[in-house]
Amino acid sequence: MKKLLLICLAALFVTAAMAQNGDGSAASKQNDPKMQWWKDAKFGMFIHWGIYSVPSGKWGDKTTYGEWIMHTAKIPRAEYSALAQKFNPTQFNADEWVKLAKDAGQKYIVITSKHHDGFAMFGSKADPYNIVDATPFKRDILKELADACRKQGMKLGFYYSQAQDWYHPGGAVSGNVEWDETHKGDMNKYIDEIAVPQVKEILSNYGDVAVLWWDTPTNMTKEMTIKLANLTKAYPNLITNNRLGADMGGDLETPEQFVPATGFPGRNWEVCMTMNGHWGYNAYDDRWKSTTDLLQKLIDIVSKGGNFLLNVGPNQYGIIPEVCQQNLREMGDWLKLNGEAIYGTQASPFPYLSWGRATRKGQKLYLHVFDWPKDGKLAVPFSNTITKAYLLADAKTNLKVTSGKENSTIQLPSYAPDKIASVVAVEFEGKPTVQAIPSQGAKVSASSTGEGSQTGFATDGDPKNKWQAAKGEKSGTLEIDLGNPAAIQCLSVVEPWHPWSGIRQKHELFYQKGNEWKSVLTTETDGTGLTKSFAPITAQKFKLVIGNEKEAPAVNELILFRAE
Repeated sequence: MKKLLLICLAALFVTAAMAQNGDGSAASKQNDPKMQWWKDAKFGMFIHWGIYSVPSGKWGDKTTYGEWIMHTAKIPRAEYSALAQKFNPTQFNADEWVKLAKDAGQKYIVITSKHHDGFAMFGSKADPYNIVDATPFKRDILKELADACRKQGMKLGFYYSQAQDWYHPGGAVSGNVEWDETHKGDMNKYIDEIAVPQVKEILSNYGDVAVLWWDTPTNMTKEMTIKLANLTKAYPNLITNNRLGADMGGDLETPEQFVPATGFPGRNWEVCMTMNGHWGYNAYDDRWKSTTDLLQKLIDIVSKGGNFLLNVGPNQYGIIPEVCQQNLREMGDWLKLNGEAIYGTQASPFPYLSWGRATRKGQKLYLHVFDWPKDGKLAVPFSNTITKAYLLADAKTNLKVTSGKENSTIQLPSYAPDKIASVVAVEFEGKPTVQAIPSQGAKVSASSTGEGSQTGFATDGDPKNKWQAAKGEKSGTLEIDLGNPAAIQCLSVVEPWHPWSGIRQKHELFYQKGNEWKSVLTTETDGTGLTKSFAPITAQKFKLVIGNEKEAPAVNELILFRAE
């Protein structure tokens, strides 16, 4: 994660819903009692594992494949299914996997019971294309993992690809691009004969299932969706995500491979992300995220009120890559000392902190300092009475606090106790009082506005709405008047697409000085938004120029944060 991105926080107070989801799903049930353990947990392990691990990312002369290898390499059904005979993960040890998750400080595990390739990682009576009947391994992975989780007190959930299935006739195919005659079939029949009975099996055969993680509602009709949704009614404590289909919604929103700039305020949400560029095992992918990056992402997500579901892709032998294990254990070491500031916390009350992030638990704030102040003075935009401040790494030593009208200053030691994130605990009185966001509700004008959109949506504080330029436009401008001059230090933009949408938006921010517009920064996104800081600028009027070659430029929220 780049430093400029690391030092901005956009934990925005906005009303329920988040347009970045882009699926029209119903609001998640944040206050449902069954969600409490999940909201307290914050950190989980995602596991993508299947026969796609056998080729290890390589097919032909290309080494860029992962769990989608059957689809992206257009491998015929008969040729791909033969990989099952080579899948014999004799080094798989469920107890070791669960222990690794515990060592990492993760509180739940979600594993692929069946991915889009149609291969079941459990013994299924509905179809023999599974790990027990079709491989020399002959063991039920889900059973062994469920037993290990039960023994070690770990929550367990199952991912299930309900719609996309590239093996069974009638299963949906992304983009409806079929490369094998066997794809042809009746999807209703596939739902009735494969999806429904297999979901019944994974819900009933492995004890208490904590989460059912649907994936990709491709071609799902309302009738199909209801059939699968009805299966969950017998399990009132089961948590489901929002990817079943037909706008059914779910308990969780699921931003994938990015941290949303504003989170999903008022809703349950969970970032799922890989540790390199693939979900499934790829022996050639060395784009590993560092422990610093992963840990600061966890803190960022939790500071916005979300959970982090971090993926590992075991190889064909059942071994989780060593680099994953090392990063996870290093994250766990930090959580052993600082877990109080993560587990069971609420989102930050601060819309922006230049030096890091914050979380809250009752009358205690946890200040996660990424950039240790050189002069030792930590400025906190907080006017409440602070009764005590101390480092979690040295709880017996009280830190000096100087209170001001709008800010407080905490005197820190000369050196940070942790190279990634040091946590300062602050005990305070009353309800947190923070300064308003200058741009929220501010007057805004646009170069053009498309049908069904409104200019004011860009600053209304509700990211389910969006401003979009007129159809056919490739550039657009939003001009914002704050009403009074304000010192601004950070820009955050919420956008409505996904990382895989193939959308690029270019942004250039200007401020007005006299009769001139001065450029502040230029940047480019992948359609999922940005948060970027800059040297403080004092001005009343700002302008964002947006370029988009594929669609009319769009913004869900344009946020300008004041300098501290």
